[in-house]
Amino acid sequence: MKILIKNNDLNEALSGLSNLGFIPTMGSLHKGHISLIKKSIKICHKTIVSIFVNPTQFNNLRDYKRYPRNLKKDLKILKKLNVNFVYIPKKKQIYNSKSKIKFHMPKKDKILCAKHRKGHFEGVIDVMVRLTEKIKPSKIFMGEKDFQQLLLVKRFIEKNFTSKIIPCKTIRDTNSLALSSRNLLLNKNGLINCGRIAKNLISFKKRLLKRKITKKIINTKIFELKRKYNINIEYFEIRNIKNLKISKNIKNSRIFVAYHFNNIRFIDNF
Repeated sequence: MKILIKNNDLNEALSGLSNLGFIPTMGSLHKGHISLIKKSIKICHKTIVSIFVNPTQFNNLRDYKRYPRNLKKDLKILKKLNVNFVYIPKKKQIYNSKSKIKFHMPKKDKILCAKHRKGHFEGVIDVMVRLTEKIKPSKIFMGEKDFQQLLLVKRFIEKNFTSKIIPCKTIRDTNSLALSSRNLLLNKNGLINCGRIAKNLISFKKRLLKRKITKKIINTKIFELKRKYNINIEYFEIRNIKNLKISKNIKNSRIFVAYHFNNIRFIDNF
């Protein structure tokens, strides 16, 4: 496993490679990341993982500073998986020049996280453009937990590059909570409660298969979640998986939710 820190080392290591798989991460690796890496190793000739906590996608400095970091543990995991390359750049290596490709969030896309986290997706797509320009992967593997991000990145990257985005299913803990680096910020009781929220919503989705979705049904569920789990819900919406338009039928749709528990923000979709 080669550890690459500077862009010159990156260029030299990746020169002439084809069918390169890429997994962009912010570190604190978990089984969700591992599933992406294993998929890449299975279908690509070589695999590279990046670890970079990107400051431009955080609209809250406190959130950026408290984001879990454990590089030593991450490298141990990657070595065990036989990853070919690990790219661990400093900020100046990523933002060493102005990006030639600019992203502007269309008004119609300012929904869900884009509505509540101004500048977040602009930061995500900017860094994804920079990483794609530097690494030039054939395939980029991304999880479905942040479904809106996946759709936006897929649309923009595939429009401007030859790289293909490979969507991968959300990996959940035994208690049904979607795996996330932010889960490390929870104590035992927090993990149990957030798992119960996930189970509640999985069950709720099954019940929606037999009924039409109304505002009353959604508002009743929001009230129940707030009362039962003492959470602050940022959004709770049912949208079509192809275009993210509001849906009144659960078929080809998902429940999208963002909530705050113990001052930690979580997102999920079911």
